[in-house]
Amino acid sequence: METGASKPYKQIMKSTFVMGSSSVIVTILGIVRTKFIALVLGTTGVGLAGIFLNINNLVTIFSGMGVGDSGVRQIAWAAGTGNNETIARTVLTIRRVSLLLGVVGLCVLLFFSSGISRLTFGTSDHVRDIAILSATIFFGTVSRGQRALIQGVRRIGDLAKADILAAIFGTVLSIPIVYYFGERGIVYIIFTVSATAIATSWWYCKKVEVSPVRLSLSESVSEAGPLVRLGLALMLGSLISLGVQYLARVLVIRYEGLSAAGIYHAAYTLSILYVGLILNAMLTDFYPRLSSAAQDHAECRSLINKQAEVGLLFVVPGVLAIMAFAPVIIVIFYSSKFTAAADLLRWMMLGGVLQAVTWPLGYMIRAQGNGKLVFWTELCAGGLQLGLAWFGIALFGLLGIGISFFARDLFYLFLIYLIVRKNYRFTFSGATLQVFIISVLATGMVFLLPFFLAKEVQLVVSGGIALLAAVYSATMVWRKTSMDMMPGFLFRMKARFGLGGN
Repeated sequence: METGASKPYKQIMKSTFVMGSSSVIVTILGIVRTKFIALVLGTTGVGLAGIFLNINNLVTIFSGMGVGDSGVRQIAWAAGTGNNETIARTVLTIRRVSLLLGVVGLCVLLFFSSGISRLTFGTSDHVRDIAILSATIFFGTVSRGQRALIQGVRRIGDLAKADILAAIFGTVLSIPIVYYFGERGIVYIIFTVSATAIATSWWYCKKVEVSPVRLSLSESVSEAGPLVRLGLALMLGSLISLGVQYLARVLVIRYEGLSAAGIYHAAYTLSILYVGLILNAMLTDFYPRLSSAAQDHAECRSLINKQAEVGLLFVVPGVLAIMAFAPVIIVIFYSSKFTAAADLLRWMMLGGVLQAVTWPLGYMIRAQGNGKLVFWTELCAGGLQLGLAWFGIALFGLLGIGISFFARDLFYLFLIYLIVRKNYRFTFSGATLQVFIISVLATGMVFLLPFFLAKEVQLVVSGGIALLAAVYSATMVWRKTSMDMMPGFLFRMKARFGLGGN
């Protein structure tokens, strides 16, 4: 029988399973595209793809003005009122604003394509490529607005289907593009993937029933005011984060060359692959739920603690495995030419455990609609990371970039906790602290072992620790979820042997 204590865990697990399964499929297809680029074009092609993707993401965030993020909050709040007219007015406003901002973003990137090419590469050789990317800005901005509706009303299944279909179509069309066009085909891939994303999000957006409503231009402007004000602050925070990543790549190119940028991109991609997959899957449903309960600090505290606890249980085993077998994983996902990324990856993965805690804490500020606080926290963390990246690469080479990632995550943990504690009276529960301490100890051990043990011994010991962490996590998840969450054979096993509890 489901208990009150297990119900939040059940919701977290269900949404994580749905979006996690979707993310796994999307990630695998993304890996297929990246692997093909790595095999055909080598480290230079991967580095070029990373730069173009960063430019695309940076300008898309800028043109979107944060309306995608603030839209999720606004729609979740409107849905919570149960007022169909309020929901319809909010949805129509988001659609109009997204369309307008998409056109503006397209024009801006097209106009500045020459300057961006010179700033990034030191030449005008890639003006045409960047100009092509301008269309993806329009696609991405409109798609974010459509996804805000699907996520805001918590149609998580539809969101997962849209992502899967977009990834399948994007991959099927992308592979022949790289084969025939070589490096020139990289921007065509980004264009294709972006086009499939807007098509699938539009299809599932149509399935959401919204009451017809009329809004004059002046009413739309009035409705858009709160949406854009919050979105602007969220956008600036996201821009800082993406801007730091862009400038970090520029530092790598200037200090170490384009080939090193490919090494960096490989390590960075893998560092966010598993952790990002798990956390994004959880936060897809967590953000609208937290937004709906934003005025109830006790409920928010409970939601955040449970989210952080489950996040750690899912993230840590994978983090330990990636750290233990980093060289092997690099070769599997890319090729033997990328083995230099292993040490960089290990430093980056250190912060994965911390992110499982900081992400839910950070979303508390978003759910409260405090855009200014989001901006200032991101500015402090981003400024620190960029300064450390510049200092680190000058002293330690490419490895210094990885060290700056961990330092940023550690600083952000203390910063965001102090902010949320002071403003919203947040405290960690005993259960969350227990899981966090065990996670930190296990991660520290696996990271330090290569400095004291021979390679073969280190792999065995580190692999053993990762396996123990996986068993511990599975046991804790088993105990915290209600029986009706489990497949039939697991239900019968638990009932028969009396394992765990709620």
